[in-house]
Amino acid sequence: MEVLLENIAAYLIVVLMISGIVWYYLKSKSSASKKVEAKINKAKEQGFYEPVSLHPVVDSDICIGSGACINACPEKDILGIRNGQATTINASRCVGHGACFHACPVEAISLVMGTEKRGVDLPHVSQEYETNVPGMYIAGELGGMGLIKNAVEQGKQAVDNIVRKKVERNNNEYDLVIVGAGPAGIAASLNAKKHGLKFITIDQETLGGTVFSFPRAKVVMTSPMELPTHGIVKLYETSKTELIDLWKEVLEKNKIVIQESEKVIDIKKSANSFEVITNQSGYKTSHVLLAIGRRGTPRKLGVKGEDKEKVYYKLLDPELIKKKKILVVGGGDSAVESAMLLADEGNHVILSYRSESFKRIKPMNLEKVNAANDSGKLKIMYNTNLVEVKDDTVLLKMSDDSIAEINNDLVYIFAGGELPNKFLEKIGISITTKFGEAVLKHRN
Repeated sequence: MEVLLENIAAYLIVVLMISGIVWYYLKSKSSASKKVEAKINKAKEQGFYEPVSLHPVVDSDICIGSGACINACPEKDILGIRNGQATTINASRCVGHGACFHACPVEAISLVMGTEKRGVDLPHVSQEYETNVPGMYIAGELGGMGLIKNAVEQGKQAVDNIVRKKVERNNNEYDLVIVGAGPAGIAASLNAKKHGLKFITIDQETLGGTVFSFPRAKVVMTSPMELPTHGIVKLYETSKTELIDLWKEVLEKNKIVIQESEKVIDIKKSANSFEVITNQSGYKTSHVLLAIGRRGTPRKLGVKGEDKEKVYYKLLDPELIKKKKILVVGGGDSAVESAMLLADEGNHVILSYRSESFKRIKPMNLEKVNAANDSGKLKIMYNTNLVEVKDDTVLLKMSDDSIAEINNDLVYIFAGGELPNKFLEKIGISITTKFGEAVLKHRN
């Protein structure tokens, strides 16, 4: 009897211990869910919850809540675990790393472009990166995947696909013409060299593409990537200058010269070739790879005086600008980062944004720009619109429709870029508006 009581007591202790562990686990899980719920509510208030372009979508019928996607994402609070499953928090901040997609152990995540209400224009591209025009390919930001690592991988794979289809020059001067010398174009050039293709790479500006337009002091966030003929490049935080210097070194080592300041005007297709027509020359080729990015030409506001010499759309050397009265227009990361860099140089900076709050900038930028505004280092003017640029002043329309005239030396406009849709349609590429369509999903 005594032994039986001892066994019962032992069983009770074990049951109590297990119950305690389960209770603690469920309580922790509930607490974590409440924290994620609070973050979602905050994201909705600040306008970060709704996606604007590429973003992850979780299949709740498959997700097991492992958290692998959250650990894999280099950004903060894009995803979280709520009620035992992954969910998006700040979807508008997603930059398309794709790390969550690859990390999910049960393939419950797809990367989706646009939403049911908000469409995103994309050129028609197959899984091999070939457009609806046979022999013409697209890689990188133009195809919807803008991250440096993704662009590099796509540029490399596009050339692999061209080679896999057996390149036939058909009396053309080149096997491949690469348009654009950003991350995708550079990777494609290196891979073309590796495969022994006869190719030429053209850029309307200079080496680096979108990266080159970053302010000199801006830090480029990236992740390990493989450059053909060079190997793995492990970069997590580096400056624009260091990244471009690396690309120059690798290109020089492989004796690849980029045709800079040469703009493609038209591409004409015949039976077995393309004629790539530029502002300087023309090239006959069997294949074309477009790696030109999505920004196209800077979007202008269409206001009076916008053509004055004091108006710019890029900030390249903030350290050379001192003691100026500057207006920065825009509400994205480029506008905010440029305003802070200019303020660091002792300039009097006003940041004008048409909405009542920043909705698409990185959390760190939001924190820094608010701190700069609170300390008086720069001035944020929400709900304002630039209406005219004069020689010594600018006119801003205020939230009450009144007009304020402000002394001014320089104006920087960051209103994004106009997609090269007209050019793409001119050369025969179909444009599709994606309304919540998966551009990267696991095959069943």
